[in-house]
Amino acid sequence: MGQDGTDGRPDRKEDDSVLTKVKPKLQKPPMYKVLLLNDDYTPMEFVVAVLQKFFGKNETEAVEIMMTVHRKGIGLCGIYTYEVAETKVSQVMAYAKKHEYPLQCTMEKE
Repeated sequence: MGQDGTDGRPDRKEDDSVLTKVKPKLQKPPMYKVLLLNDDYTPMEFVVAVLQKFFGKNETEAVEIMMTVHRKGIGLCGIYTYEVAETKVSQVMAYAKKHEYPLQCTMEKE
């Protein structure tokens, strides 16, 4: 032992226990699907415009999603964290309301 009462090793306390770092376990945030629902009144062109404006889809992707919504009644716009998905749903709903269309947009946990 050294003159200061320790064994001279800086990584040990006087009681001879080892100091360790605890790494927190990181988890990926839950993801949410943003979905468009079909209705009988919203024009297909408006749905394509929404997909391009709010989801960054090119024309081909937007038309494919719009046709899925038209044929199957529902279509996937994208998968996002909760906050981003919630914002996109709100933006689409406000935009549809502003243009007086009943287009519905929703989100569900992946």
